[in-house]
Amino acid sequence: AKNMLESRGESLKGKKCTVSGSGNVSIYTIEKLYHLGALPITCSDSSGMILDEEGIDLDLLKELKENQRARLTEYVKYRKNAKYIPVSDYPKGRNAVWSVPCFAAFPSATQNELNLEDAKELIKNGCVCVSEGANMPSTNEAVDFFVAQKIAYGPGKAANAGVSWTFEEVDAKLEKIMKHIFDTASATAKEFGEPTNLVLGANIAGFRRVADAMIEQGIV
Repeated sequence: AKNMLESRGESLKGKKCTVSGSGNVSIYTIEKLYHLGALPITCSDSSGMILDEEGIDLDLLKELKENQRARLTEYVKYRKNAKYIPVSDYPKGRNAVWSVPCFAAFPSATQNELNLEDAKELIKNGCVCVSEGANMPSTNEAVDFFVAQKIAYGPGKAANAGVSWTFEEVDAKLEKIMKHIFDTASATAKEFGEPTNLVLGANIAGFRRVADAMIEQGIV
């Protein structure tokens, strides 16, 4: 997200962001957003979501999810200004996380959690960046809509690339790796005449990498 936005002259600093989920990916997405100066205001689990306009309390979230293994209903007991919305109150066929106005959205929970109607709601409410943390969290229709709208959209196949490191190593090296991934996808998209389409760029760059490896090994 940082690299996509910088390429457009934007940044996350001071901007409200929505994050889905409350597992490892979601928690460390929230942590990184704070590190970049952003304000993550949502998280969720299978029972519902939290909207905390003052910013998600990261220490509280970690305590509830990593230590107590508790539901997010517990969060509002400690954060009186936060709001808990149960799944039963979500718009029909929708995810309420994506109804919250934001500058950038980070689907980090599960596959197909963001559909076309969610995508339209995000754009209507001013979202200019969607960066996937989960595996294929956006439906094909939502992806097509993001691409057509020419927002800063980072597909999970690019955002999830990486290897196993300690937290300290990740913090030190991740920015460099993600910049390389972004630069490769962006350059490939430009090469094929679609400079804002990182989905196309990531797909073609990934195909090339696999094809080059197969040729090098004599498979084709």
